[in-house]
Amino acid sequence: MEDKKILEVENLKKYYEINLGGILFKKTAFVKAVDDVSFSMDARETVGLVGESGCGKTTLGRTVLRLVEPTDGHIFFKGSDLIASDDSEMQKYRRNMQIVFQDPISSLNPRMKVEDIIGEPLVIHKIAERNEIKNKVGDLLTLVGLNKDHMKRYPHEFSGGQKQRISIARALISNPEFLVLDEPTSALDVSVQAQVLNLLRRLQEELGLTYLFISHNLNVVQYMSDRIMVMYLGKIVESGKSEDIFDPDTPHHPYTLGLATANPIPDPDHKRTRIALKGEVPSSINPPSGCRFHPRCPFAQESCASEEPPLKVIDMDHLIACEWAHYQ
Repeated sequence: MEDKKILEVENLKKYYEINLGGILFKKTAFVKAVDDVSFSMDARETVGLVGESGCGKTTLGRTVLRLVEPTDGHIFFKGSDLIASDDSEMQKYRRNMQIVFQDPISSLNPRMKVEDIIGEPLVIHKIAERNEIKNKVGDLLTLVGLNKDHMKRYPHEFSGGQKQRISIARALISNPEFLVLDEPTSALDVSVQAQVLNLLRRLQEELGLTYLFISHNLNVVQYMSDRIMVMYLGKIVESGKSEDIFDPDTPHHPYTLGLATANPIPDPDHKRTRIALKGEVPSSINPPSGCRFHPRCPFAQESCASEEPPLKVIDMDHLIACEWAHYQ
């Protein structure tokens, strides 16, 4: 794996202002979807991002690409600060940074043929002449496991798995180096999920791609990722190599333990202690003081309610934001 950093994110924040009403004076508050997140990625690496629904995973992925404008922080892509880039400069980076959305049905224009859907980035970025687009689209369809004659069809004529392959082809047509994969298999049947995951791994190997893989499925993330980041209520609470995150003999954040022990194991004879996550995820408008997880944590101490723990190195590249990290 190359040592060169392809992506560096520093103190990234994304707050959404909302109106709470008021007769005489307007009352506003902020939804802290992403709150002071920092991480980096090496070229050709896959970093998994996991957490419950509403924790900010998708917002983080879209903010990294500046599909959503950040409130504060820095995003460096191959050393260039994307936050400081204007629209014309961002146009250069966008062909190198693409996304595959969760729902392949709504992400494809139903009025456009596959040839036009996949070839559109070539026109926007002026990568190829009009007479070259058909051949490039046909070659890419073959690469993702479809046929060249599929380019004359409309999205409604394909199955869910085929639609997602079209979405992947559209993301790859501009020859990017970095892809955000936003739950790319969650809308697919289990058998089709495996096919798409194997396709993504093969494409990464052949094309030298870097993935930020967003999912709530721990088994999928474990299969795909070199490193994993666990997100809770807008913050990264644990980060480490995939084998460390799933190692029962390694200390973990209590939230990670709750996710891991809730994950089904295909072995009825395997026994383990379940770490129950009590209650619901608090509102990101008014998150708890101190450690945001402490109201649901079975190991919470008095200090957890007043002191917010920073991400601290436990062992090599393993970081945990908890003063009372536990074992499975």
